[in-house]
Amino acid sequence: MRLLEAQLTRKIRVIVAKPGLDGHDRGAKVVARALRDAGFEVIYTGIRRTPEEIAETALQEDADVVGLSILSGAHLELTPMVIEELRKRGLEPNRDVLVIVGGIVPEEDVPKLKEMGVAKVFGPGTPLNEIIDFIRAEVPKLKR
Repeated sequence: MRLLEAQLTRKIRVIVAKPGLDGHDRGAKVVARALRDAGFEVIYTGIRRTPEEIAETALQEDADVVGLSILSGAHLELTPMVIEELRKRGLEPNRDVLVIVGGIVPEEDVPKLKEMGVAKVFGPGTPLNEIIDFIRAEVPKLKR
């Protein structure tokens, strides 16, 4: 019974990561703080993380969500690399872990990211409550 209680009261765990060489992290920090203030457990990896580091952090931290903040324009290159590394570790996007992307992503690239396994793309100016509400609605659907 205690295990069930612990599972019911466990906070949603979110990794906020900055893959690649992009050093602009103000937006990622704002989102990370908003998620923390909303009651999530947030692990911010810092800037310039490799796809391997991000996936390993998600595995080790038992993350429910991997949020990638990409402002460099390399979202079509970096996102599939992170997803591949998650899969190598037995974490299937949108089954075991929710993958979301935030940053500057042209509208025509959103369907490509979704085909790769991204659940949602949040562009600049997205209200923080929209991100919070999306995570709260989608994490319970994961098959953990």
